[in-house]
Amino acid sequence: MRIPATVAAVSGALALSALAVPAAQADGSTPSYRAEVANVLHAHGKTAFTGNAPADLDVSFSNFKIASAIVVGTTNRVSTTVTYTLTHGADIDINSDDFDNGPIIYKGSLDAPDNVLGGDLPATCTATSSTTASCKGLIDIDPADELFNSDAGTWSGAGLAVTYSNDDTTVQGGLATTKLQRYSRLTVNASPEPVKKGKTITVTGLLSRANWDTGKYAGYTVQPVGLQFRTKSASTYTSTLKTVKSDSAGNLKTTTTATVDGYFRYNFAGTSTTPAVKATGDYVDVN
Repeated sequence: MRIPATVAAVSGALALSALAVPAAQADGSTPSYRAEVANVLHAHGKTAFTGNAPADLDVSFSNFKIASAIVVGTTNRVSTTVTYTLTHGADIDINSDDFDNGPIIYKGSLDAPDNVLGGDLPATCTATSSTTASCKGLIDIDPADELFNSDAGTWSGAGLAVTYSNDDTTVQGGLATTKLQRYSRLTVNASPEPVKKGKTITVTGLLSRANWDTGKYAGYTVQPVGLQFRTKSASTYTSTLKTVKSDSAGNLKTTTTATVDGYFRYNFAGTSTTPAVKATGDYVDVN
């Protein structure tokens, strides 16, 4: 479910409820791992995200590795792999049905996150000693149910562990950072085609990105975009002819002079909230 930032920030437990009902479990079937974790925390009024609170479980997380950026569109679920080392007390059986652990990411502070995302399933761990294990888990993201535009930007990584029988939990934050970005699109059209040498070519396009609030794509406004050209025989774009700013609807438009046969494209360098994207080149035959 989507939880507005103003509500989610009330407590870490509320933010964690974003994990509770993934789409695959909304039909009343057996609860998922993340639903179980959320239920444990809520049943005992615990706020998992309290950085200065003592941990219930003798576990810690290290060597947390996650992609530098996660790009999410408007409809498709996106999963990204996280690996880490789990260190635990000798009394913890990582293969027990009573114990689970997995990665999560959170936006904002650990004590009062704006949003929290995790996996549908716990991590899988392979023991490397009697008290350490190498673990791999997923962050599963459903943009339709879990994201707002305000969620784009930098997130932090955390590890979560739980034992179901006694409801003990541990969350360790600040393990890594990643960027959650709104999927971008870029088009180009150069005309007229063909064109006489020395005549004017008009190059239009549209820079758009995922709008998580509406579930649609919308123009990315007032952004610098480079117009590039390569000749018919070249394999790479070696020159940027000019920089154009998208208008209030994300549209691009500029002109250039026809010289030789070749391809025009727009190239957007990206921002912290939106990834770089290049349009597919549009060929113009110059007579």
